[in-house]
Order: sequence, then structure tokens, then C-alpha cells
Amino acid sequence: MCLGIPGQVVELVRDNDQLALVDVAGAHRQVNTGLLDPGALAPGDWVLVHMGFVMEKVDRDRARRALDGLQTMGRPDEGIDRRTAG
Repeated sequence: MCLGIPGQVVELVRDNDQLALVDVAGAHRQVNTGLLDPGALAPGDWVLVHMGFVMEKVDRDRARRALDGLQTMGRPDEGIDRRTAG
């Protein structure tokens, strides 16, 4: 089992079909999307990121639950806008 951090896709990288810019806890990070089917993501989609790789696309509710789980484990959620995640 791995820990997936929820993030929201901001944009797909134009020159590389396996990269996306994702908002993770208020910081934009470039992540690899190569584990998903081509065309599976669009701006606004929620994903779980592990070690710089998108592991799966999730819905808003699952992203919110992941945020709740991180908070339960003691991870501070400063900078996470919970209104957009649920």
C-alpha cells in the first residue's frame, strides 16, 4: 500500500503527454501521468500522487476523504483549500 496525496490537475504539459501540473496542498507540482491511459486527465480532475507519479484519477469525494485521512494521521493541512475538495 502506498500513501497517495490528493491533488487537482491545473494543466496538462503541452510538449509532453505524460506530464501534468497539479495543485498539491496549494503548491503546483509537475507530476508524471504515464501510469494512466492517454487522455484520461483534464484540468480540474482530482488525482492521487505518490512519489511524483499520478497513481489514479479519483472523484472529489475520494480526494476529500484522502485529505481527512492525512489530517487524522497528523499531517497539517495548512494551505489545503478543503472547500474545493468537498
